[in-house]
Amino acid sequence: MIFKQIKYRGDNFSYVIGDEVTKEAAVVDPSFNDDALIQFVKNQKLKVKYVINTHSHMDHTSGNNALKQSLHSKIVAHKLANISKDIEVVDGDVIQVGSIAIKVMFTPGHTPDSICLFFDRKVLTGDTLFIGECGRTDLLGGNVEDMYSSLFGKLMTLDDGIEVYPGHDYGSAPSSTIGLQKKTNYTLQPRTLEEFLEFMSTQ
Repeated sequence: MIFKQIKYRGDNFSYVIGDEVTKEAAVVDPSFNDDALIQFVKNQKLKVKYVINTHSHMDHTSGNNALKQSLHSKIVAHKLANISKDIEVVDGDVIQVGSIAIKVMFTPGHTPDSICLFFDRKVLTGDTLFIGECGRTDLLGGNVEDMYSSLFGKLMTLDDGIEVYPGHDYGSAPSSTIGLQKKTNYTLQPRTLEEFLEFMSTQ
């Protein structure tokens, strides 16, 4: 498998997931990194079948059109995403890229359409979970109760060894693991929903 984390402009991470045999690939959250992404996939001779957005905020979707036009890719996003898309997905759907099965996890909270992407013992968490932090819930469409459910009901139920790759370079490292985040991420310390609501109101 080809897996590349790219940060070219700003603090947004973009990702390339590719099958080494078929050369099929997907780009996740092109952001402002479209030039670097196009260069990388052309150097690797990859055919980018899909451009997947973890949510509809502009800083994650701004490279969609450039990649779609240059690489003839299809835009994939959750059905609630208020963006131009070719394929709508929901919780549990699988996006097939060559032999790589990318499972969609619906994780609202930061936005109503937020998803995480799980494959090969890796999870791309968009703006739901950062290294040492979680996503904001005070923007339009944010919801603290949904964030609690997404963090504790979904992401924190994954195996401790699963690698975490966030949507922004906000933490002490560009990636981590579920187990390490359970131990070190102050937003993930055990709390009831009521305690989490109070905690988030003070952030």
